[in-house]
Amino acid sequence: MRVSGIVLAAGRSERFGQDKVFAELQGFPILSYSLRAFSQAGVEELVVVARPGTESKVQEILRELGVAGQVVRGGARRRDSALAGVEAAHGEFVLIHDGARPLVSPELIRRVLRATEQHGAAVPVLPVVDTLRYTEEGFLKPETLPRAGLVAIQTPQGFRRDLLLSALRACNTELPDDAAALLVQGFPVATVLGDPKNLKITYPTDLDLLVSLLRPL
Repeated sequence: MRVSGIVLAAGRSERFGQDKVFAELQGFPILSYSLRAFSQAGVEELVVVARPGTESKVQEILRELGVAGQVVRGGARRRDSALAGVEAAHGEFVLIHDGARPLVSPELIRRVLRATEQHGAAVPVLPVVDTLRYTEEGFLKPETLPRAGLVAIQTPQGFRRDLLLSALRACNTELPDDAAALLVQGFPVATVLGDPKNLKITYPTDLDLLVSLLRPL
């Protein structure tokens, strides 16, 4: 098997107020959107990493979509959940995606995969265009962070499975994303252009923005 898609749906969703991957977006669970996109992109194997106790709900979403996939139990940390997914996958390459990013497109998935095949690891990014400053006790600090070369990182993040598996096993700490496991080992990670619509849901009000992006013009 060449490619496995791993969708992480094991987060606690504390800022959202409920399990966000099961919240509805225009009548469908948020998780179903990314699963459908991976299927449409031709990814051969799907692995969903679920929060303990929600495995049957994920299986039901897969059945309703008519998409084959296995469900594995996630851990307390992102690193633990990613490792569980990678260990369950069989592809030479793995693409790890946040289930809370429902508007990922099949084209972005393919773009990340092409770069992963070429470089061994690749992530989608967007250049930072806003002015960035630190705050202290509710007030702006005078220093401005330089934006040149600064990017916001998205998912899916692609890796040769053997590289990521080794890096995750060697890095038993919390990680901000999966690429960090390779970066701390000194392995280079390539970048491709991300998608502004590939937003991550954090707060309930984010759903209103996603609805507007789904609405045809």
